[in-house]
Amino acid sequence: MSPVYLKERAAPEVSTGATSVKCQLQGVTRPPAFSMDGDYIIGGVFSIHYYMHTVKHNYTSLPEPLRCTGSLDSRELRFSRAMVFAIEEINNSTELLPGIKLGYQIHDSCASVPVAVHVAFQLANGLDQVFNTSEKCSQSGMAMAIIGESGSTPSISMSRVISSFAIPQVSHFATCECLSDKLQYPNFFRTIPSDQFQADALAKMVKHFGWTWIGAVRSDSDYGNNGMASFLDAARKEGICVEYSESFYRTNPRSKIQRAIYHFLIMSTAVVVVAFVASGDLRILLEELSLKPSPPRQWIGSESWVTDPDMLRFSFCAGAIGFGIQQSVIPGFRDFLLDLSPTEVAASPMLTEFWEDTFNCKLGKSEKVSVCAGTEDIHTLQSPYTDTSQLRVTNMVYKAAYAIAHAIHDTVCRNTNTTVLNQLKKVDFIQNGYHVSFDVNGDPVAIYELVNWQRSQSGSIELVTVGHYNASLPVGKEFHINKDLTWVEGGTQVPVSMCTDSCPPGTRKVLQKGKPICCYDCIPCPEGEISNATDSSDCLPCPREFWPNSERNTCFPKPVEFLSFNEVLGIVLAAFSVGGACLAITIAAVFLRHRKTPIVRANNSELSFLLLFSLTLCFLCSLAFIGVPSEWSCMLRHTAFGITFVLCISCVLGKTIVVLMAFRATLPGSNVMKWFGPPQQRMTVVFFTFIQVLICTIWLILSPPFPMKNLNIYKERVILECALGSAIGFWAVLGYIGLLAIFCFVLAVLARKLPDNFNEAKLITFSMLIFCAVWITFIPAYVSSPGKFTVAVEIFAILASSFGLILCIFAPKCFIILFKPEKNTKKHLMNKYQS
Repeated sequence: MSPVYLKERAAPEVSTGATSVKCQLQGVTRPPAFSMDGDYIIGGVFSIHYYMHTVKHNYTSLPEPLRCTGSLDSRELRFSRAMVFAIEEINNSTELLPGIKLGYQIHDSCASVPVAVHVAFQLANGLDQVFNTSEKCSQSGMAMAIIGESGSTPSISMSRVISSFAIPQVSHFATCECLSDKLQYPNFFRTIPSDQFQADALAKMVKHFGWTWIGAVRSDSDYGNNGMASFLDAARKEGICVEYSESFYRTNPRSKIQRAIYHFLIMSTAVVVVAFVASGDLRILLEELSLKPSPPRQWIGSESWVTDPDMLRFSFCAGAIGFGIQQSVIPGFRDFLLDLSPTEVAASPMLTEFWEDTFNCKLGKSEKVSVCAGTEDIHTLQSPYTDTSQLRVTNMVYKAAYAIAHAIHDTVCRNTNTTVLNQLKKVDFIQNGYHVSFDVNGDPVAIYELVNWQRSQSGSIELVTVGHYNASLPVGKEFHINKDLTWVEGGTQVPVSMCTDSCPPGTRKVLQKGKPICCYDCIPCPEGEISNATDSSDCLPCPREFWPNSERNTCFPKPVEFLSFNEVLGIVLAAFSVGGACLAITIAAVFLRHRKTPIVRANNSELSFLLLFSLTLCFLCSLAFIGVPSEWSCMLRHTAFGITFVLCISCVLGKTIVVLMAFRATLPGSNVMKWFGPPQQRMTVVFFTFIQVLICTIWLILSPPFPMKNLNIYKERVILECALGSAIGFWAVLGYIGLLAIFCFVLAVLARKLPDNFNEAKLITFSMLIFCAVWITFIPAYVSSPGKFTVAVEIFAILASSFGLILCIFAPKCFIILFKPEKNTKKHLMNKYQS
């Protein structure tokens, strides 16, 4: 682009009401696109053309005027005409600025910073065509305020120029957040919200639809760079990752734009593309994109282009969504746009160019193009210029003109003795149903419409409002969708754009090394932990009595395990327990029936019946080990077992001692039996049993067994068992039983070879051998068995030792009584028969 040349010279002061500066300008001024004289002049700057023509300069002479070439932007032309319409409407008003006529000077900046700066100096210095060294800067023609520019970068440059003159600038379309800085841009206002609000809204919308992996495209300008920076910051707070962020500008070489397209559209995996791009820049990109098909992308647009009707011709962007300024209606504006007489068109070079481009004819003689016949009907024209169905930014121009008029009114008509700049900060009115005011940063309240590019029945793309965003509402309630959306390629399902598929419940995210936080692996939760939400970053442990299900997304109560009467093992053990008790009772009945026979009488029938009674209790006490542990069952099972077994061993010990004493009594001169008669035998049993009762009583008093939930053996199950309370008490009970058993075993071994045809000591020896073997193997089995099998081992030891006693001691006797009665005689017992 060619620069604008400014030549300094000495100049007098010009008072603007806020400051005094020296102005000097020498060079060629630019003629306005539209102008009208008035008591007060309002400047206007719009990007009516896309490009500025580059010219070579002869530095020895004055520079040539900068010329705008390229396509004429019908939408920007409509913006400039909206300013004309508003000023004419104000001049016809009897309430606003009565008796005062506003004039205007509207310029085309060609979206060029040099041209915008040139125009800003020109508006600040007045309308004099050339300033000589002897002339003063004209204050009479200086603009009271300026509307524009459409872009943020030109607006920044203009604001820096005219802020020294205290000339307020009201933009209708410059949305860069940086312009809210009143330290740098004290004279800047706008009727369109700042990009900060739009960036926050776009980030919330992207999050709302579940997109976490997106691409970003921006204009390489203040608008694009600042807007995208605000969006990326808001996106990071929402947990959104950006795969790429590309920038370009309309003047970039075509090769650079093609490379950008290749990188961010063809090679990328992100389906969603957020474009913070100026309308003119995106037009170049989409035109290039239309030449070569690319994978479908869901476009998310900023206000700059998503509501531009001229962009709707790019049908491959159907489904695009974005935020736009609220639709509005300006009464009489369409008639004003269409009311173009041939004389008015011919008098304005800008309207002439628009007319000739639209109808492809020439006003005047031409050999290359047909001459306009004068019958062209603008009413039938389908163009962004005539499209007033969705006035959005146009209304921002309309509001800007009225805001300036109200500030001039308050300054001039009310004699407030202040400046237009200061009064503009205070304006607060409603025009055409729309509220107009500025906050301390010169920004309006941020209210957007969510628009969607939807294909109509005729096949064309049209803008449809599907929701709203109001930044003034409470957090979480700003965003509202009230209509169905159409997505990329006309789909009705929300497209998916994620680096990694969401991690389902039961897994957790583990970031992939060197990649953004949205790229991760899904790892199943560790044992005993769950995640009950999608994309959980951590797994949470279940409470101690709970365990995860197989999917590891819910904690369920752990199954409770104990030896039950309903399971096979419990039923079998209970059956043997009851069967053993029945066997003992049966044997007792047999002995009772044959109590007068020699074999019963010879084996101490009283101790035999007491032994059978104790064995019955031993069998039955094993039932206390089956079922849900309770306080009474825990105390009963160990103490009953300990006492009944001691009673049993005491009886066996008594029988063993009787055998030994009986043999000694047969020796000549022996009188030992009188010292171990029936009273002494009873006392022996009572004494040994009492000691066990005493041990059990102390155990129950000091630290009794109690029911508990064992959570340590199995992680996934709860074991209901009886805690020993005092381990010393438990092992004291077992140790005492073992001590008696060993003592009985030693005595039985000593008496096993005594001369008798039926020596009971042999039977006792075998029974004690089995008893000791069972309980010796019981200890390691008891310690190592898990859960309910600990109880099963203990029951098995009780039953095995009880069956060993009853079978070894009583089975042979019952066999003789029932099946060999001929041997149940005194002679046979005394071994008196000869061979």
